[in-house]
Amino acid sequence: MMQIDGTMGEKKGRSKNHRSGFVALIGRPNVGKSTLLNHILGQKIAIMSDKPQTTRNRIQGIYTTEKEQVVFLDTPGIHKPKSRLGDYMVKVARNTFAEVDVILLLVDAKEGLGQGDRFIMELLKDVKTPVFLVVNKIDQVHPDQLLPFIDQYRTLYPFSEVIPISALQGNNTETLMKVVVEKLPEGPAFYSSEFVTDHPERFIVGELVREKVLHLTREEIPHSVAVHVEEMAKEEDDTVYVRATIYTERSSQKGILIGKQGSMLKEVGRRAREDIQRLLGSRVYLDLWVKVKKDWRNEDFMLRSLGYEEES
Repeated sequence: MMQIDGTMGEKKGRSKNHRSGFVALIGRPNVGKSTLLNHILGQKIAIMSDKPQTTRNRIQGIYTTEKEQVVFLDTPGIHKPKSRLGDYMVKVARNTFAEVDVILLLVDAKEGLGQGDRFIMELLKDVKTPVFLVVNKIDQVHPDQLLPFIDQYRTLYPFSEVIPISALQGNNTETLMKVVVEKLPEGPAFYSSEFVTDHPERFIVGELVREKVLHLTREEIPHSVAVHVEEMAKEEDDTVYVRATIYTERSSQKGILIGKQGSMLKEVGRRAREDIQRLLGSRVYLDLWVKVKKDWRNEDFMLRSLGYEEES
């Protein structure tokens, strides 16, 4: 099973000249933060979708080599909130700024400078932490477009570094990591080398189910879906039994999620089970249920029960 660590205690011993620190991934929704984090770590711990605001919790991914340890905080896409859940997501992202050694502002080379980017740079104006401009999706634009694109951002904020990449293809990500590590302080590792995230496995399992819902339902089921893993246990034959509830806000959405004769729910389960089996290294029996909870995104109790804890 995936190794996890629920603490951020004293640093663990490592060799001299070792560097370690915390790096925040921020940006507008859907710019590729989760894609970049999964590429760097070499496995999926953050879900990916072409829908904005996919990431809701701050995913902590841990990249470790003999010479460095980089702890990534993958924040929710920063946007002007329209619900209590939206308030929570933006607050998580903003609180991250003071906790890290480097901030990576990801922007989409295809989209151009927008109001969302201006909003984020305004939030960063009093931040003392080094901020890198990471221009993602360069594989989808002509090289001649990049310099004018970058100049627009440079006129608005004094970035420490500007690094073009393709998170999906892996272009220039090694250079990004090299420059990030150079900004980290010398010191031993925070986590043992086998840890790749501090989230419990059941949280990642729930996120993998939610990813499949987003992929398969497209615009029919927007952000009114959440997944709560009710039970997760290993059976005598080493099969892992997972019971999870998919919450949505309207009965019509429940019907879409279940599908004709249960076809949609079966397909969500089939695709999610494949990813969960790779994550856990075991056979998985996935038992999915769908429930309606009206306006759950504005209920504090519901948000806490689904893992969206209030940030201080």
